[in-house]
Amino acid sequence: MAIKAKKKTTKAKRTNGFAIDDYVVYPTHGVGQITGIEDQEIAGTQLKLFVVLFHKEKMTLRVPVNKAEVSGMRALASADKMKTAMTTLKGRARVKRTMWSRRAQEYEAKINSGDPVLIAEVIRDLHRGEGQPEQSYSERQIYEAAMERLVRELAVVESLDEDQATEKLNGVLNAE
Repeated sequence: MAIKAKKKTTKAKRTNGFAIDDYVVYPTHGVGQITGIEDQEIAGTQLKLFVVLFHKEKMTLRVPVNKAEVSGMRALASADKMKTAMTTLKGRARVKRTMWSRRAQEYEAKINSGDPVLIAEVIRDLHRGEGQPEQSYSERQIYEAAMERLVRELAVVESLDEDQATEKLNGVLNAE
């Protein structure tokens, strides 16, 4: 498969609802920033691609412009959506009495959906307060992945740094 990259990064208006320098959420990777739009020839086909940089992971993702919506790439959540996510965090944990492997799959699916409200549900359900039993290793891994995703989006939406966003989420979780 031959890939020819023309580094023609265009500083354009909006393309399919996104513009260069916009922050976006890619469901399986979290918050990234569009750094350019490139034209590339891949296997004889001309493609226009969004170049999305994920600063924390030091990763660059190229998403075909015509597949951005289908892939689940979306703009950051609105302030109202984040408020709903924060309200979700305050709710009572709803832990189903199913096998852990099944619940873990459901939690992973919610995290990878990229929806802040679903991610908040995972955090709410796996959060352990004072005097509660320790989390298992896999619970902690899923909990931390969900926290990281929500913290990053909250930080960008509310113009906070990640430490401030983490404090804010912990404040909501531990307020009783």
